Amino acid sequence: MTHEVVNQAPPRVDLNEYLINPALTEAVDRYGAGWATGRLTEAGALTGRADFQRDAELANTHPPVFTGHDRWGHRVDAVEFHPGYHRIMGAAIEHGAHTSCWAEPRPGAHVARAATFMLFAQVEPGHACPVSMTHAVVPSLRLAPEPAAEWLPRVYSRDYDPALRDGKASAIFGMAMTEKQGGSDVRANSTRAVDAGDGTWRLTGHKWFCSAPQSDAFLVLAQAPGGLSCFLVPRVLPGGDRNVFRIQRLKDKLGNRSNASSEIELDGTVGRLLGEQGRGVRAIIEMVAQTRLDCVLGSAAGMRQSVAEAAWHVRHRSAFGALLIDQPAMTAVIADLQLEAEAATWTAMRLASAYDSDDGESVAFRRLAVAVGKYWVCKRGPNHAYEALECLGGNGYTEAFPLARRYREQPVMAVWEGSGNVIALDVLRAMAREPESVQAVDRELASALGVHPVYDAHVAATRKLIGEVAADPASAAASARRVVEALALGLQGAVLIRQAPAEIADGFVAARLGADRSLEYGALDPRLPLARIAARA
Repeated sequence: MTHEVVNQAPPRVDLNEYLINPALTEAVDRYGAGWATGRLTEAGALTGRADFQRDAELANTHPPVFTGHDRWGHRVDAVEFHPGYHRIMGAAIEHGAHTSCWAEPRPGAHVARAATFMLFAQVEPGHACPVSMTHAVVPSLRLAPEPAAEWLPRVYSRDYDPALRDGKASAIFGMAMTEKQGGSDVRANSTRAVDAGDGTWRLTGHKWFCSAPQSDAFLVLAQAPGGLSCFLVPRVLPGGDRNVFRIQRLKDKLGNRSNASSEIELDGTVGRLLGEQGRGVRAIIEMVAQTRLDCVLGSAAGMRQSVAEAAWHVRHRSAFGALLIDQPAMTAVIADLQLEAEAATWTAMRLASAYDSDDGESVAFRRLAVAVGKYWVCKRGPNHAYEALECLGGNGYTEAFPLARRYREQPVMAVWEGSGNVIALDVLRAMAREPESVQAVDRELASALGVHPVYDAHVAATRKLIGEVAADPASAAASARRVVEALALGLQGAVLIRQAPAEIADGFVAARLGADRSLEYGALDPRLPLARIAARA
C-alpha cells in the first residue's frame, strides 16, 4: 500500500475547452460570432480530448528533424515531423483556424476564426506559427492579381497536405524577413533580387530566421533595383522541380519546440514580385499586422491554458485540511490569474472584431490598438505562466505536465513580430504619423468613462502622458514603454467595463489601475468577490 496514489489531481482531459471557457464564449457572442458556436463547440471538444493532448506532447518531445541530403548525397532540405504534429496541423486547418475568415466572409468571421485559432493554440502552440502565417498572407497576396488567383484558393483550402509537390490543392505559407545584420531593421537587408526578364526574379542572400521552412511558399524581402521589395517564393516550381531553398540549420530554441525555425540561404532562387518595387514593407506590413494580432491570440490562449491547469490542480488537491482552492491565499492567486487571462481574452476578441469591418474607424483603431495589445498581453504571458506553474508545486516544474512547456513557450510571442522596444517605437510612429489612430483608441477609452472613478483617473493620466510625448518628440522614445503600458491597461479596462461581467471589470480596475495596484499575482483586495472570479477559471 506504500504506492497507493491519493490526493493527486486526475488527468485534465475530455473537457470541452470552448464551453468551459466563459470569457471566450461570452466574447464570441458579444462581438458578433455567436453563429459559430456549433463549430467552436466541435473544436473545443477535439482540443480537450486525451489523444489530442497526447499528440501535442509528442510533437514537442519529438521535435522536427532537418535532413540536408539524402543517402546518395542529393540535396533535399527536408524537415520531418512527428505524426502527432501533422495530425494537429490537419485538425487546425480542417476547422478553419487559418483562413476561414477570408474564405467565408461574414459579420463576426474574424472573431470566429480568432477563437478557433486560440482553442488549438491553447493546447499546442508551435503549429500555430504556420497556421498564423497562412492566415496573415492573404492581404499581401491580394496585392498581385495573378499570384492571388493561383495561391488564394490553395490557402483557403481546408485540406492539409504536408508533401512538397507540384499541383497541390492546398498550401501553407511562411515568411522570411530577418537577416543577421539587421534583425527588425529590415531596410538593412542585403538579399538581392535580379529581374529574370520572364516575369520572375532571382533572389540571392540569407535569412537568419525563417519559421516553418517546410511550407509550400514564403513571402521574402529582398533589395531590387527600385529598393526593398516583397517576393513570393515557392518551394516547388511549376513542373515539379525544387526551387533553390537551402536550409542551413534549425534553430535550437528555448521553447516553441514543435515549430521548425531555421536559417536559409537563397542562391538564384525564383521569386515573383508582390506589389511595387521599393514598396516591400508596405506589401508585407499587413501580414505583419495580422501575425501581431495572432501573437496576442496565442498569448491569451496560453494564459487560458495556464490558469485552467492551475485551477484544475487546486480544485483536486488538499493540504492542511482543506482543498487548496478553498484556502484564501490560493483563491486570491487563481482569481488574479483569471483576471489577467480574461483581460487578455476580451482584448484579443475586441482586436479581432476590428478586422470584421474596414470602415475608417476600425482601420484607425486597429493600427494602434493591435500594437499596444501585442506589447502588453505578450509581455504579461511569461510571468503569468510561471505563477500558474507554481500552483502545481513540484508537478508544475516537470515536463510531464504541460505548464513547463507553456512557461518556455510564452516568451516567443513577446519576441516574434517585434520585441518590446520595436513595438513601443512603432506605437510612437503611429501616434506621430497617423493621429487618427490615437483618436480612435481614445474614443474606445472614453466609451467606458463614468463607471469607475479609478478608471477615469487612469484615462486622464494616460491622456496627459500622450500630450507630453506629443509636445516633446525628441524625448518621446524614453517614455515609449510608459505610454504603451498606460494605453494597454486603459484599453483592457474599457473593454472589460463595457463587455465583461461586473465582477471581472471591477476586479481588473481594482487590481491593475488603482493607486495600490500590484503586478504580483495574488495581492488582491480581499473585499473583491474572489471566489466568483476564480470559479470562472
